[in-house]
Amino acid sequence: QVQLVESGGGLVQPGGSLRLSCAASKSIFSIYDMSWYHQAPGKQRELVAAITSGGTTNYADSVKGRFTISRDNAKNTVYLQMNSLNPEDTAVYFCNARYLSWNTWGQGTQVTVSS
Repeated sequence: QVQLVESGGGLVQPGGSLRLSCAASKSIFSIYDMSWYHQAPGKQRELVAAITSGGTTNYADSVKGRFTISRDNAKNTVYLQMNSLNPEDTAVYFCNARYLSWNTWGQGTQVTVSS
């Protein structure tokens, strides 16, 4: 069973940057489509960014031009570089791995944008 472990969250001032990491426990990581979601208090979990096994990326309109998703298959890790953060980006960020009809989630990492 694949386990996902997110890291890199924290408190940052508006306009700042953070890089989230999600490490997978399986070496077959390269076949998975990987995504980052976020969930703010009282709101539904929403897709932030996704990257397929082939490297194709997709972003929510709210983060285009500010966030970049990437993956390092040799390290079984997907990253989310977040720049120009604003208070509306405050949420718990979750990593998701998907292959065909199967998917799994990490435990989440908190990102708080506040002065």
